[in-house]
Amino acid sequence: MKRIKKKLKKMSDKFIKTIEYIMANPKKSMITVINRIIETIKNNVLFFVYVLVSLFCATIVRYITINTTENILNIKPIIADLAVILGLGGFSFFLKEKNRFAYLLTINIILTLLCIINSLYYTFYTSYVSVSLIGTLEYLFQVSDAVTKNVVKAQDFVYLLAPICLIITQIRLKKSKKYISKNKQKNDPHKAFICLGTTGILIFCFISMLTSLEIGRFSKQWNREYIVMKFGIYTYQLNDIVKSIEPKITSLFGYDNALKNFNEYFQDRPNKQTIVNEYTGIFEGKNIIAIHAESMQSVAIGLTFNGQEVTPTLNRLAKESLNFTNFYTQVSVGTSSDSEFTLNTSLMPTNNGTAFVSYFNREYVSIPKLLKEKGYYSFSMHANNGSYWNRDVMHQSLGYNHFYSKKEYEIDEWIGLGLSDKSFFKQSIEKIKEINKKGQPYYGTVIMLTNHTPFADVDKYGEFDVDLKEEVYNEETTETEMISYPYMEGTKLGNYFKSLHYADEALGEFITSLEEEGLLENTVIVIYGDHDARLPKADFARLFNYDKENDTTLPSDSENYHKVDYYQYELLRKVPFMIYSKETKETLHRDVTNVMGMYDVMPTLGNMFGFYNKYQLGKDIFNTTDDNIVVFPNGNWLTNKVYYNTQKGEYLTLKDTIITEEYIEQCSTYAEKLLNVSNSLIVYDLIKKERETIESDTDYIEEKVAE
Repeated sequence: MKRIKKKLKKMSDKFIKTIEYIMANPKKSMITVINRIIETIKNNVLFFVYVLVSLFCATIVRYITINTTENILNIKPIIADLAVILGLGGFSFFLKEKNRFAYLLTINIILTLLCIINSLYYTFYTSYVSVSLIGTLEYLFQVSDAVTKNVVKAQDFVYLLAPICLIITQIRLKKSKKYISKNKQKNDPHKAFICLGTTGILIFCFISMLTSLEIGRFSKQWNREYIVMKFGIYTYQLNDIVKSIEPKITSLFGYDNALKNFNEYFQDRPNKQTIVNEYTGIFEGKNIIAIHAESMQSVAIGLTFNGQEVTPTLNRLAKESLNFTNFYTQVSVGTSSDSEFTLNTSLMPTNNGTAFVSYFNREYVSIPKLLKEKGYYSFSMHANNGSYWNRDVMHQSLGYNHFYSKKEYEIDEWIGLGLSDKSFFKQSIEKIKEINKKGQPYYGTVIMLTNHTPFADVDKYGEFDVDLKEEVYNEETTETEMISYPYMEGTKLGNYFKSLHYADEALGEFITSLEEEGLLENTVIVIYGDHDARLPKADFARLFNYDKENDTTLPSDSENYHKVDYYQYELLRKVPFMIYSKETKETLHRDVTNVMGMYDVMPTLGNMFGFYNKYQLGKDIFNTTDDNIVVFPNGNWLTNKVYYNTQKGEYLTLKDTIITEEYIEQCSTYAEKLLNVSNSLIVYDLIKKERETIESDTDYIEEKVAE
């Protein structure tokens, strides 16, 4: 003990003398410090290059994906990423010099790959990759054309500079005799401890800078963009690993709190439908055919090129249906499968993995199950592999009696990713006729495919030009000539309109065939876009602001310029939702303008068809006035008044009204609670747990009564 005290006193005296010297000789001390830093870098060139290039990749991926000045200059994620880089790299000093390069290169390659994968993934899904999504990689390979044509960009190769720089540095150092002579030591634990100690200091500084809100969102992980923006890409990935194994060990933590929140959220919910309105029971007992319209966006409805409508079928149906004009999907990385899940259960996508792949074995209250209780037969149809998004398993879990997949269709016409929609619908009609012969009401989900990215088979979509044609009088010939300007030709959005025109035509043929076969007599058609088509923002700017004289987009200061910023782009992502029947065509057709989300479909249809789900998160849109809120999986939310961006803590006002802090706080609290309850319900299988508890209590009471 005396030796320790003596050593500590000696270190203290030395520290005090150092401080006194610095204060007495500030200029000389600064030069000394700078020289020592330079000397340290010279003696550890490889390590410092590793740090710089790894940090470069982390910063670039944040800038390329989130792409704001505020994001790239944010010091918090830089500190967090630097801590991870130093922490991982510090162990290299425990190794012999000959093994140090191999270790640092391996770590750097791993970090570089993380950046590349996240950069590509964000372009396609507007989110960051998760360990829990490894099981879904096979689905990405099945749309590899879409990835190579729509996702991979030249900027994604910039990350490869990191390992290349490290290799070049090592080669040059090996040629330097001076460097070799200075690095003969087997290892340097002293440097390792300094590096790891610095990591600890950085972590402490970083944590001290965090707010309680940031810490809360970090632990929940449902807003990935926010976490990367505030915590850095490497910290996000480490946290994701922890969150991804959570479903496997749910019994070890979080269950009690999740159950408490679940009970509090649903405790006042009645077990039966109690609210009625003018639409209550109007379609009870009728068949339902739900058409899952792949990548259909509302922006195309009413749009024309040279007098030709992009979507003549949807345009007609919009006038003859209950047409919901502000309908938004709430998909996460599960895209189409998320839409199917949310529509059928009125729950949100999970914050890790996808419900279809990661949580297929949970118990859900779904539309097929509730209709089955009313004597319905349920089926789904999709001419793709049954294993895609694990549909063959999950559709059974949702309660469908039969899933007609690719193996039950003749692939006689291939467009895009598989069987063309026209052939698919034609073959599906025959199957629906057989189902109709059973004489019982049915609920069928029919999933389209042709209008799926990359929209590259333009030659197979049929004739539909997206250029701009004008008649011009030629004074020399005294005749009128037709001049054509490229407009949207050759753009991704232009190709999308061609694909959508084909899909709309196929949809029209399907509905006509249903009518000709007498299948619409007692049937309601529900049409919904599953998600937006994820098209470039620049293409929309060109669509709205085309300069035909220069074949470019008008400058932003031009008169009548239509701005397409982050918020406008988000609002453009709305999709069609229509309910069509003989009744709506004759008398019930109207536009419903209140904002509505995919989770509102189940309660809205439930009121019309006479089924009810106690655990639904959405609302019957006809029981709302101006207060409905659409919550998105990343935490953003939308009302008739505001679109709120939770990452930036800012919003776009949609109505000429005053938005108070209290309103923002109230809606944000609602959104966060809804997301947490939905995720907990799925992860911990709380519906099943509650039913087991109720059954156990019922058995106990019956036993007591019997006694």
